[in-house]
Amino acid sequence: MPENLYLYLSRVNEAAVQNTLVKMTLSKPVQKHDDLRNIYVKPVLIKEKRLFAFTYHYERRDEVKNYDAAQMLDILEEMLPNRFLNAVLFTVDEDVTLLVSSKGKATLQTKKVQECREQNLEHDKQKVRLINPANPWWYQLGLTTREGKITADMQHKFKQIYKYAEIVESLIKPMKFDGKVHIADMGAGKGYLTFALHELLTQRLNLDVDIKGVEIRPDLVLKINEIIKADNLKGLEFVESSIEAYHPEKLDVLIALYACNTATDDAIASGIKAGAELIVCAPCCHKQIRQEMERSGKVDAITRYGIFLERQAVMITDTIRALILEYFGYKTQIMEFIEMEHTPKNVLLVGRKTTKEPKKTEILQQITDLKARYGIERHYLEMKLPLE
Repeated sequence: MPENLYLYLSRVNEAAVQNTLVKMTLSKPVQKHDDLRNIYVKPVLIKEKRLFAFTYHYERRDEVKNYDAAQMLDILEEMLPNRFLNAVLFTVDEDVTLLVSSKGKATLQTKKVQECREQNLEHDKQKVRLINPANPWWYQLGLTTREGKITADMQHKFKQIYKYAEIVESLIKPMKFDGKVHIADMGAGKGYLTFALHELLTQRLNLDVDIKGVEIRPDLVLKINEIIKADNLKGLEFVESSIEAYHPEKLDVLIALYACNTATDDAIASGIKAGAELIVCAPCCHKQIRQEMERSGKVDAITRYGIFLERQAVMITDTIRALILEYFGYKTQIMEFIEMEHTPKNVLLVGRKTTKEPKKTEILQQITDLKARYGIERHYLEMKLPLE
């Protein structure tokens, strides 16, 4: 072991024994493409026992593990310099920096500090979360362990759920509701986003809700309602129905995420007819318009390429949906739902009902021009909601 590495580990051990260790960082991975980017260490007090919390920062996740002083030194010997080339020890009165060159030469730097430092022994400092993975339904839905830790294969899914919660909170928080909020989640599937919506609105925004998860598959409806009953979740229920056949009597908010092809249009039509104040859709499978474009034989320098035809059909489909929402008095917005690396179905179409009189003639002309340009006879949503 290089002498300076030995001296660094000795200083760490001394700080641990004397209870002067404030924090420590390991950085600069030996392998540039190492999934483990860095490690952050801090002392914690758990059941009156002093331990050291290691936060492992991976490319797409964080893991926290607690060790005693001897285990900490063993891990440092393993990580330095085999995995990381830089390490900095922060104590109450000095910084000790270890720098290892690519050729294995270790340099030690010590710097006295003037500021007053104190240890923070709080364990697992709680973040303000929109969604809490420790809630039992996330385990029952298969996203977490019994201890409330997100499983490795569901990290991307939970990130998507959390992003959804952030967007929904920003949309619903400014709204004013008179009593119970009636919500329909069309094509709710396995219930991940429906449960996130219920948790957000009831536990964070303290709203009185009546949320219906609309799902056509009876096995999923049965399974999800059993989880709802087991967890005593008030104001949440799954109902067995197609999107087209579901007609709520009262509706404040309509959600339709990943409803395939024209099922998105069925959902939008249902929301408009019910007078929903907010309509939120993440459309997918834009087959209807693409098929009309192909039948028309109208191609240009862009759409003669199959992959661009597909993308153009997506944009045209959702643009006409937005225009029809505006025709019926909604202010529309199209935003990115989640990064493209997680799912290509990443567009969110939002409509907020307004009291402003829509410019119907102008909107109709825009729709007509779009359809004429690409040889489209009719958008499916026009069939559900005839335009004057």
